Amino acid sequence: MKLSVVIPANNEEGSIAATVEGIAAKLEDEAIEYDVLVIDDNSSDRTKEVVEEIGAANPRVRSLASYHPPGFGFAVRCGLEQFSGDAVAIMMADGSDSPEDLVTYYRLLEEGYECAFGSRFIRGARVIDYPRTKLIMNRIVNLGIRVLFRLGYNDTTNAFKAYRREVIEAIQPLLSHHFNLTVELPLKAVVRGYSYGVVPISWTNRKAGVSKLALSEMGSRYLFIVLYVFLEQHLSRGDYRRRAGGR
Repeated sequence: MKLSVVIPANNEEGSIAATVEGIAAKLEDEAIEYDVLVIDDNSSDRTKEVVEEIGAANPRVRSLASYHPPGFGFAVRCGLEQFSGDAVAIMMADGSDSPEDLVTYYRLLEEGYECAFGSRFIRGARVIDYPRTKLIMNRIVNLGIRVLFRLGYNDTTNAFKAYRREVIEAIQPLLSHHFNLTVELPLKAVVRGYSYGVVPISWTNRKAGVSKLALSEMGSRYLFIVLYVFLEQHLSRGDYRRRAGGR
């Protein structure tokens, strides 16, 4: 099973090299067939050039300028339209996600799960230097999602997840332009009946650059996507739910 890793990147010159090289080294150590696709989201620094330099030495790494309008969601959507693997993982460019956890995701998919989800807030997880305000908002939003969808899973908003190709194809069309895509992808997969495994993961705050997530701009966008998927679940009469049974 070939694993593609999609990394949206906007002005991540200070961290993208370590992120990409760490992912590639770990996947090679585990003898996992892979490619890494960095989607440059309108960067004004050398992000794209840094990735191209890595790609010159490792043909499994490539950079692609997003052909959609600027925005995190658009950049991820570009990567999901272009990845070549049997499965795809979405990882952040700032080095906050662990390559070791990526391998754990891959093993879950090998076991037969169609989605691999991580949680930073269960036993065995590790979180380093999470900004307090964002942490509080994260727990409130995730609690609301858990109650609304009656989910046991408690980290829906985390972007770092992996999906088999057929899941990505089945949850189209994607609507989110921004970070609300991190909610749209897993909720659609769950509501449409795809199986998922959950494992504890680690998260480390960035050491270079600045976060692109503006909480003040995301409230109504998250709410829109959550309600959209909720209405699909309850009003579509199962029109979009997969017919074959999963786990």
